[in-house]
Amino acid sequence: MLVVQKFGGTSVGDIARVKNVSKKIKQELDLGNKVVVVVSAMSGVTNQLVDYCSQVSSLTTPEALCEYDSVTATGEQITCGLVALELQSQGYKARSFLGWQIPVKTDNVHSKARIEEIDGSILLKSLEDYDVIVVAGFQGINDSSNRVTTLGRGGSDTSAVAIAAAIKADICDIYTDVDGVYTTDPRITEKARKLQKVSYEEMLEMAYSGSKVLQTRSVAMAMAHNVRVRVLSTFTDTTPNSGTTLVNNDEEIMERRLITGISYSKNDVRITITKVPDRPGLSSSIFGALAQAEVNVDMIVQNISADGFTDVTFTTSKEELERAKLAIDSVKEQAQYHSVLIDENIAKISVIGVGMISHSGVAHTMFKTLAEKGINILLISTSEIKISVLIAKEYGELAVRVLHTAYGLDAK
Repeated sequence: MLVVQKFGGTSVGDIARVKNVSKKIKQELDLGNKVVVVVSAMSGVTNQLVDYCSQVSSLTTPEALCEYDSVTATGEQITCGLVALELQSQGYKARSFLGWQIPVKTDNVHSKARIEEIDGSILLKSLEDYDVIVVAGFQGINDSSNRVTTLGRGGSDTSAVAIAAAIKADICDIYTDVDGVYTTDPRITEKARKLQKVSYEEMLEMAYSGSKVLQTRSVAMAMAHNVRVRVLSTFTDTTPNSGTTLVNNDEEIMERRLITGISYSKNDVRITITKVPDRPGLSSSIFGALAQAEVNVDMIVQNISADGFTDVTFTTSKEELERAKLAIDSVKEQAQYHSVLIDENIAKISVIGVGMISHSGVAHTMFKTLAEKGINILLISTSEIKISVLIAKEYGELAVRVLHTAYGLDAK
């Protein structure tokens, strides 16, 4: 078998954990498998590097983000070298690769670049000469500028899945500090249950809505390239039933459960642009500026026009707030709005499940359950398999617990 193993920051948090990771790698090698390892920076290192950058720059210009990537990519470089050294000390032929050496080719959107191409032949050829290859996740290179790029927080997940697709690996194991995907965050309710299988579509919605187990783009890539992904714990022994496996939708999953999980995000911010003249094209100018600034927008609501004016409300992540404010300000003269209101005291709760496609009453259960606890809904958005609501942050964890019970997700 050809196996990709990805180890997150907590898995390689110190030298003792690096040694533990080498044991996980050794288990695959002892089975006769060919192994490519993808690693994150040690836990806390990327945060420290980001903090260093923030102390000397506002990080709002393209030039600043280029240097930001040069700084933050170094965390993974350290880890992949250390893991390779540890494997060498155990008698294995191991070597490390940085993103640009493979190369992992990306676009030029620094700090959250997208992978455009990986030539898997270089890694496959190297596996003929080495027992194991260790790759620095989270990073790549833009051909046109010849600059190092990074893939955004959690980007090592995307690196691992992309590499697995490029070399046609049999499985991509994502090792982290949890032993799989749960019906909700087990730190919020001890009644959360581990899922044996979850569909790509459900996992994509869960990741996008706040679940921190996998990066959203890694799930989208796994689904697009049909990469078999399994989420496992670095700190427990692996058995055939360990972890959670991502699978294609099938009737068994759809019929077995109505709701798969509940996601919770405290990382959203609500932005309201007040008194926008209700004329064609003005919303386009606002959201065009946001798109040009690479700001991801989630929920969008436009109020009913009154006296020729309307309010436009949307949500984005707190990391993108500064870029969003600059983008909106850049079109103030064109959009002729009155003011911009920002609310960070919010939480987004999402109920997710492929069973929604064939069942009614899911929204009613959600709204009724929240109303019974006196929780006011600020915004609502829906998709085929998801309903998301925005509420005040102080009610976030309570909402997760009562909805988890209401949808019959509590562990028996």
